[in-house]
Amino acid sequence: MADTYTPPQVWTYDKESGGRFASINRPTAGAREEKELPVGDNPFQLYSLATPNGVKVTIMLEELLELGHTGAEYDAWTINIGEGQQFGSGFVALNPNSKIPALEDRSGATPFRIFESGAILVHLAEKFGEFLPTDPTARAEVMSWLFWQVGTGPFIGGGFGHFYAYAPEKWEYPINRYAMETKRIFDVADKRLAESRFLAGDEYTIADMANFPWLAPFTTGQIYNDAKTFLSIDEYQHVGRWVKEIAARPAVRRGRIVNKTWGEVNQQLRERHSAADFEGKDI
Repeated sequence: MADTYTPPQVWTYDKESGGRFASINRPTAGAREEKELPVGDNPFQLYSLATPNGVKVTIMLEELLELGHTGAEYDAWTINIGEGQQFGSGFVALNPNSKIPALEDRSGATPFRIFESGAILVHLAEKFGEFLPTDPTARAEVMSWLFWQVGTGPFIGGGFGHFYAYAPEKWEYPINRYAMETKRIFDVADKRLAESRFLAGDEYTIADMANFPWLAPFTTGQIYNDAKTFLSIDEYQHVGRWVKEIAARPAVRRGRIVNKTWGEVNQQLRERHSAADFEGKDI
């Protein structure tokens, strides 16, 4: 049995914890280098990476363009979080939390920032009047499932994903603890999707856009060293049905490859500046 760790009364940072991302993780905020961000000609400037949180926003923007909202045109610039690009001064000015995605709305006279993926989805939904109903009851349902995802995402990523795939040591307790919670999250979604087509009801909304990038990769074994096997995700049939329907949407297929820098080359799009950038891609 491993030695029991006794937490100090006052924790201090005196060495890297090891594992993936250890070299960039610190207990302090703020910029680490002076580096301005590139700016394109479109109304929205997105600085992101095709992680689940980043994909939420590119799906939303592509869905808006699919509906004919030309005002939703955007430039997408890759922020390589493994290299610490989120700590450049320009990015920190957009998001003091140094997490992707960050969006600058330059559609009006005065540009302004929106950070945190859930906030970005709400901003775009309200600005264009899409994917967020105005009826109070329906809106409350959408917002509830949206913020359900905001609250559960850290348990999947920073909890299960970290200890199962990225931590330098594999400890039974944290893996079991977060695997259990991840399965519970899937069960919540599965039970809901057994009674409705989408999470908030019969209509596709930002609640689905927020949850899809986190839940979908588990169903196909494309996340955390094929955690699908470890978590037996196949048992969540209603989630699987929902994933397949959303994954087939043209806007979703495009949005999932924007700012993607890994995998098959024809399924990567490091930068996106117009619809022409998707030509020749496997979508």
